[in-house]
Amino acid sequence: MDEHYDVVIAGGAIMGAMAAYFLTRDPAFRGRVAVIERDASFARSSTTLSAASVRQQFSIPENIRMSLFGLEFLRSIKERFDADTEIGLHEGGYLLLASEAGMPVLRANHAVQMAEGADIALLDPAALAETFPWLNLDGIALGAYGLSGEGWFDAHAFLAGARRAARRQGAMLIDGEVVRMERASARVSAVTLADGRRLGCDALVNAAGPSAGRLAGLAGIPLPVEGRKRCIFVVHCRTPLPRLPLLVDPSGFYIRPEGAYQICGAPPPEDRDPDADGDFEVDWSVFEEIIWPALAHRIPAMEELKPLRAWAGHYEMNLLDHNAVLGPHPEIGNFYFMNGFSGHGLQQAPAAGRAIAEWIAHGRSISLDLDVFSYERILAGRPHAELNII
Repeated sequence: MDEHYDVVIAGGAIMGAMAAYFLTRDPAFRGRVAVIERDASFARSSTTLSAASVRQQFSIPENIRMSLFGLEFLRSIKERFDADTEIGLHEGGYLLLASEAGMPVLRANHAVQMAEGADIALLDPAALAETFPWLNLDGIALGAYGLSGEGWFDAHAFLAGARRAARRQGAMLIDGEVVRMERASARVSAVTLADGRRLGCDALVNAAGPSAGRLAGLAGIPLPVEGRKRCIFVVHCRTPLPRLPLLVDPSGFYIRPEGAYQICGAPPPEDRDPDADGDFEVDWSVFEEIIWPALAHRIPAMEELKPLRAWAGHYEMNLLDHNAVLGPHPEIGNFYFMNGFSGHGLQQAPAAGRAIAEWIAHGRSISLDLDVFSYERILAGRPHAELNII
């Protein structure tokens, strides 16, 4: 006999786990939830292979609001999950640097951030030199620095805590991969897993990360979300760098502390950035040709850094505008998107999970108005671009 669930969530990493967590907590929802995950080890998950950071330095108010809720959630993680959850949240700040040409955008973004209650300071070159004396300010006209509420944490612990809490609240966590969807009229009625199991459903949530476009295609839905490989390099700078935040350079690289070491990364050139399609091989040329020269210029002590190791993970990139696709399909009303976060999904997963739960249980997103991320803009080809993509 086929199994039946009120909600099937395809994808069991942080997006799927957060949707299940909030659904099973909502008093208005009394149904059964199944979370399907094809990689139970999460060895190749975007969640666990990310740089695991939280910030409010975005250009769109809704992104700031989602990340502020994410911050609140992370700060109260023990109360929300259990007393044993340790995510190591370290509010070391973000520092976004701008050249003269980039100043207007940085100032405009800062005004939006301040209006939303983010704790961000603009620092001129003199203030930057005083705060970060190890920084080479050649070509830098302004910096935006998160005084609080920005930093990094343990993604593995966050994911484990979320899945543990969802299971404890009644969600079924199932190992498997959705390979087929059935539609009855304007609804998804069932999914079939790779092992042949068939699960009937009243609602389907696409939380498939970099595979979200492929999964949507099973229901005949176009979704411009693909995986983009991003490499993270672990290095050791022997010279102390007091108060090193997560620094983002105008050239495109970022660096932040990781225990006694540092991690850094940068996007590859556009002509070397295809759909990752299962490629997890580290591209050391990105470090040697792009990151290290720029890093040594901006932080001279990094000229003699020691590369230690590296790994590659996949961003779920929304090719239209680098922003989330969130909420129900306008015609297939029981198909819900939580996709395309383009590198800021981990910090926004609590807000996204809460929104999906509210859409399913109440018919709308109650806590935050997130209509700017609706699928309608995908159908219309109408981008709503986020300017601060890292």
